Amino acid sequence: MSVTITFEYLGALRCRATHEPSGSHIETDAPKDNRGKGEAFSPTDLVGLALVSCAVTTMAIRADEEGLAFGRATGRVVKEMTSSPPRRIARLRVDIVMPQGIEPARRAWFELIGRRCPVALSLSDDLEAELHFTYPD
Repeated sequence: MSVTITFEYLGALRCRATHEPSGSHIETDAPKDNRGKGEAFSPTDLVGLALVSCAVTTMAIRADEEGLAFGRATGRVVKEMTSSPPRRIARLRVDIVMPQGIEPARRAWFELIGRRCPVALSLSDDLEAELHFTYPD
């Protein structure tokens, strides 16, 4: 399956992308530490967002396939950039608070699915990506 995303440079280090199938938009801005205003997600921020949202979405898809409930999950991503050139993401720490009610016997299964989501499998081995899972019950 292919998806088309169109792109426009707006000037002043800001870009707009349009997801053609839905018409939704995302704008990016360069971060303050790289000559931008930091008024929107940076492109590298979106890599962290892509990882956490892909992990959770993939877990929810697999839960549905197995007839398991998968409720509201929350989390956060901490992105660290390299301190010396070339500028790139050095580390992503992803913390996911899993939905309530996940049986202890299923937790390792869900975590493996999250760690093997399409975005995680697409990241360079040079990028340190850590996924941590917390269960509220």
